[in-house]
Amino acid sequence: MENIPLGILLGLLFGGVDIVPMFKMNLPDKQAAIIGAFVNRFAIGFLIPNALPEIDPIPRGVLLGGLLSVPDAVITKVYAPILGIGLVGGLIIGIITRVV
Repeated sequence: MENIPLGILLGLLFGGVDIVPMFKMNLPDKQAAIIGAFVNRFAIGFLIPNALPEIDPIPRGVLLGGLLSVPDAVITKVYAPILGIGLVGGLIIGIITRVV
């Protein structure tokens, strides 16, 4: 599969999976939180297949998943879940990118 469509597909999947639990949470501005989380996770899913082609997809996935999760973790002060999901999601997307 070509990288751009793969990135769009993986971004939509990762973004969708990440926001599902947020619908049950009590958040001050739920709509903004859900949109922000979706955009962040979409960017991770899109960039792993498309950015830094000289780096193997698995470490690239962990790197991008972690780095792109840091701003949201710092803003919300919720470090472990946001960074953990970003790192694990990046790893999984990196593996998928390498296999496909």
